[in-house]
Amino acid sequence: MNTDPIVVEQTFNVPIAVVWRAITDKHQMRRWFFEPMIDFKPEVGFETQFDVLCEGQNYRHQWKVTEVVSERRIVYDWRYEGYPGESSVIWELTETPGGTKLVFTHKGSETFPPDNPVFSRENGVAGWTCLVRERLKGFLE
Repeated sequence: MNTDPIVVEQTFNVPIAVVWRAITDKHQMRRWFFEPMIDFKPEVGFETQFDVLCEGQNYRHQWKVTEVVSERRIVYDWRYEGYPGESSVIWELTETPGGTKLVFTHKGSETFPPDNPVFSRENGVAGWTCLVRERLKGFLE
């Protein structure tokens, strides 16, 4: 089993403040990330949950913000109600000439049930790559 974190990097041709808002403002997050997400605040200790239907099954996402460095880094725990396993997602931003570099890391995805293809590493890599490199990029640019 591959226990390496999933890492997706992308550079955007927009200022760091614009990327930060896209990954932390609930209204913007609903437009490119998860539409069913009801609430989100970039505050340590903030918790939220929302349902996502995937392959005919409901998955309740549960997030808890554990670290925030404004316009630089946000980390939250990521779990699914009713399933063993716990992971964390890390969004790290750095300024580049003419834009912003995002390094997205998902650690611990291998702790979810290996017999459920929704939780497979391949599905995670494909999903995060699409979200960061296509949906977020399209939203920002």
